[in-house]
Amino acid sequence: MPDGPVALVHDYLTQRGGAERVALALTDAFPDAPLHTALFDPSRTFPELAHRDVRPLPLDRLALLRGRHRLAMPLLAPAFSHLRLDTAVTVCSSSGWAHGARTTGRKVVYCYTPARWLYQTDRYLRGASPTARAAMAVLGPPLRRWDRAAAAGAHRYLAISTVVQRRIADTYGIEAEVVPPPTTLDLTGPVRPLDGVEPGFVLCVSRLLPYKNVDAVAAAFAALPDRRLVVVGSGPLRSRLASSSPANVHLAGEVDDDQLRWCYAHAVSLVAASYEDFGLTPLEAAAAGLPSAVLRWGGFLDTTVEGVTGLFFDQPTPAAVAGAVRALDGQRWDRAALAAHAARYSPAAFTARIRAVVADEAGRA
Repeated sequence: MPDGPVALVHDYLTQRGGAERVALALTDAFPDAPLHTALFDPSRTFPELAHRDVRPLPLDRLALLRGRHRLAMPLLAPAFSHLRLDTAVTVCSSSGWAHGARTTGRKVVYCYTPARWLYQTDRYLRGASPTARAAMAVLGPPLRRWDRAAAAGAHRYLAISTVVQRRIADTYGIEAEVVPPPTTLDLTGPVRPLDGVEPGFVLCVSRLLPYKNVDAVAAAFAALPDRRLVVVGSGPLRSRLASSSPANVHLAGEVDDDQLRWCYAHAVSLVAASYEDFGLTPLEAAAAGLPSAVLRWGGFLDTTVEGVTGLFFDQPTPAAVAGAVRALDGQRWDRAALAAHAARYSPAAFTARIRAVVADEAGRA
């Protein structure tokens, strides 16, 4: 007999980002389902997850990997291949690893993107060390074989956006339904100011990774001396950004939700130049009544309505970013229209659809 009706699987829970917010939303949708993950560090991810039934894999015993999850890359495929779940339906929240779990029942994959490091290698490794590139050259071919086999073992694929839907079709030959992630940041909660930051800034919320193009956003503010940029997020490029950014750029690092709410409440606009598969931050900004300047790429094409919730720029270059930030100031923005767009991505809508998918798959078990 199965251990239970539903199990959840997520790649790893060692940081705070959009995928981790979705993992939390899945535990809200299925409160009795255990959440299996390779690595779990409650101090680094959203604190609410500490109160969920999170079950780390044996790999989690290597404490070093919780703080440096990229070192675990050679180990993640075998770790998930050894995870066997006896449930009616398993929902795998995956950007490249969790969909490798083995199940006796139906497997639903909620896919953020086919693995960037396997299928967008040059973009993912922009600025990476020669050692990292050499490692990927060796690991890439066997991991691609493993990844495609894992995808083929799923009964149903869900995509976070239309661009990911197309990518899943191109990579795996699988037709996926688009189920957008929810906006889960409650803007009505408590706020706590950032030290040394005055209201009236442009906000960028992003991990500091090469494909996020935060370096181009920061450099743009050399041409915007009368504006200030606050960058929320951490990552391997922090030291480089600290040494290269103009004086009107403030690197806030990791913040908690109280501080993030304060940022949205006291910013004048949002800017994002990343190659984003979904594009969550313009929705959070819209919910707060802020317009966004975003790269015309990927998930932003779903989550931003040009002229209504923000403006697009075509290249992640300082000049293009600076022009878009100036253009935002030159338009009037309807706060009610911004909020109405964000409301389409509510947690209730996400929960209703994901529960319907699971109920449908359970009926096929």
